[in-house]
Amino acid sequence: MRGVNLGGWLSQYNGKLKIGDAHFDSFITEKDIEQIADWGLDHIRLPVDYMIFESDDRPGYYDETALGYIDRCIDWCKKRGLNLIIDLHHAPGFSFHTLATNSLFTDEKMQQRMIDIWVNFAQRYINEGDNLSFELMNEIVEPDSTRWNALAAKIVAKIREVDKTRIILIGGNHYNAVSALKDIAIIPDDDYIVYNFHFYEPMLLTHQMASWNKMNMDYGLKPLYPSVFPGVGEFIAKHPEYSYLKEFDGLYVDIENLKKYLKPALEFRKNHPDKTLYCGEYGVIDVADPQSRRNWHRDFNDLMDEYNIGRAVWSYKFMNFTFVNRDGTAADSELIDIISGKK
Repeated sequence: MRGVNLGGWLSQYNGKLKIGDAHFDSFITEKDIEQIADWGLDHIRLPVDYMIFESDDRPGYYDETALGYIDRCIDWCKKRGLNLIIDLHHAPGFSFHTLATNSLFTDEKMQQRMIDIWVNFAQRYINEGDNLSFELMNEIVEPDSTRWNALAAKIVAKIREVDKTRIILIGGNHYNAVSALKDIAIIPDDDYIVYNFHFYEPMLLTHQMASWNKMNMDYGLKPLYPSVFPGVGEFIAKHPEYSYLKEFDGLYVDIENLKKYLKPALEFRKNHPDKTLYCGEYGVIDVADPQSRRNWHRDFNDLMDEYNIGRAVWSYKFMNFTFVNRDGTAADSELIDIISGKK
């Protein structure tokens, strides 16, 4: 129900790094897993980029040293009573930050490589119990959901040839937007599928001053939560391309606003009462006002408890949403107590 992402370890690391570099042995260690368990969390979402274990020069060859990091993380989690989700964060031919060059949905060879990766994982971890889950791909971005639904169904079918009961997470389109849950094709007669969304609403708050987000850089302000966001009307007047933000002009943003954004998740559950929902990422950037960051996380976690939806906060270390300092100590103990359900 309450987890944390380990972004930046086996995913989104410096592309020049190779297995054997100090980063992979030092960024996350067993002590980090012990600390996460001591916080009171119950699971970890482990983002993994395929390039760490499979080279484009040798498709189909999987580096055992690289896969050993996943193996060790699974073992560390089991020792501390934590479940683990393997999230394919960067897939062959697809990443949410390379949209102009992605080829997964037009190249059958790339699709087969992705299928093969998951078959390999299914075979490798066949003896693991429900402590381990598979998340097929992170933050799909497509014109519509047709091609992703078709590929996801193929991958699930191939995994099921190996493992009938492994829990598999499927996210929706548009960066796993909660609004895209309705477009995920339900896998029939499979009780071990979980449907996944991410939640960073409203973006003017959660991604304030984020260097990779043009809207927030153009806005250039740091709103508090709960509050009326400053200068929205003036911002839209200067930048009419952001006219979709007009709802925030004079709006007091609080837990009621978060509830509005979560309505598609509740509608999904109403339409599919036998299916399980999960939020794989949520959070507020760490440059935000600390108390506002605590307030938002408290409200969101209260809603997730009310609606009985499991979730994993982004992200344990660094990655602009940090919870621990470089030395591994807590950056904000009160915030950690909030995500752990202690406050």
